[in-house]
Amino acid sequence: MAHGRGLSRRTVLMMGATLVMTAACGSGSGGDGKVQVWHGYTDKEAAALDKLVARWNSTHPEQQVEAVFNGGNDNALQKTLASFASGNPPEVAYQYGSSITGLTDRPQTQDLTDAVRGDTAFDWDDLFPAGREAATVNGKIYGVPALVDNLSLVYNKKLFDDAGIAHPTEQWTWDEFRSAAKKLTADGRFGWAYVNDGTEDTVWRFLALLWQAGGDLLSADGKKAAFNSDAGRAAMGLLRDMAVTDKSVYLDAGDQQYLNLFNSGRIGMLWTGPWDLGSINEDVSYGVQVLPGKVTHATIAGPDTFVVFGENGRKNALPFLKWLLSAEIHLEFAMETGHLPIRQSEVDLAGYAEFEAKYPGTEVFVDNLAKNVTKARPNIPQYPKISQILGTAVQSVLLGQAEPQAALDQATGEVDQELAAS
Repeated sequence: MAHGRGLSRRTVLMMGATLVMTAACGSGSGGDGKVQVWHGYTDKEAAALDKLVARWNSTHPEQQVEAVFNGGNDNALQKTLASFASGNPPEVAYQYGSSITGLTDRPQTQDLTDAVRGDTAFDWDDLFPAGREAATVNGKIYGVPALVDNLSLVYNKKLFDDAGIAHPTEQWTWDEFRSAAKKLTADGRFGWAYVNDGTEDTVWRFLALLWQAGGDLLSADGKKAAFNSDAGRAAMGLLRDMAVTDKSVYLDAGDQQYLNLFNSGRIGMLWTGPWDLGSINEDVSYGVQVLPGKVTHATIAGPDTFVVFGENGRKNALPFLKWLLSAEIHLEFAMETGHLPIRQSEVDLAGYAEFEAKYPGTEVFVDNLAKNVTKARPNIPQYPKISQILGTAVQSVLLGQAEPQAALDQATGEVDQELAAS
């Protein structure tokens, strides 16, 4: 979850950005009549978006767009809700995928189902499934994917070679992963890194482990916790064994020092997304592989969404978004930013080979979208609270403050209470 370089958590983490359209109580358009698109992009991402906005505006005098920096996507939901209260929301806001259920019951937010599914030129089904799922709640589409990503294994080839460890393969198991991490750990170097600040950045890696072990977060009806299972115990047990017993895990405090340590050769492996590839030093020879597996090699996607507000957003901002997400235009954006393709047809474009050459390893992330992104976090209003509960549980195990079963028991009780109260 979410989300790209330039975002404060460096995660495209809460995987996918959604464009939420709202029927605003007031207009977000400035005095110049431009529709506003709020976003949290900085650096390369902001420059790439601004360039495309300028091109759109040069040929669409009646549908002018203004890209407005929202101060950072971590607080995008709160800022959007505040704009509703003031009566002056934007026409479009970039939101983490986990935020969309906080907007779907608002009168400002548009149901875009007919507008996107019924538009054959837009081709909704060409978008990768993870992005479509993140924008859909109870069968209705409330946004369009802004970003799609997932976690893969990124490793330092030289450290593996120096330690005499065979490079990871598609068949790599948890046991092989743990063994490699232990062998790589020595003299101030760690085999693996795990973000352990208790946020969603902590949780989504645990969910990948849970799914790899054949488990699930909630029961099929969504009314009970399901992670206090053999799979949950296996996932928590692996974290305890590696962090506490083997001491092979660097526990990142949420300040993303893991990347600096990876660049300096002090961390051998990361579970990370494509947003970090462009920040790996040129002198670091790295490889990318699917995540190790137990029952499966499942990974987790963190799509974000563009959400559109108001009739003005539907009329004048949605056409821009559809253009921005067309295969040719989005590939241009990907070339500038390293973002993964958002459509399946992008990989068939003539320029896609150049994209893969510019960002080595991205093909693994793209293949993951089709092969190993098999489950998604539930689009329910209670998810942020569930994530908070699980984040505390995982953190306590990694720090050696709680045994896996005790942490699972505590979290299960709290999650069940949260679900029962809704």
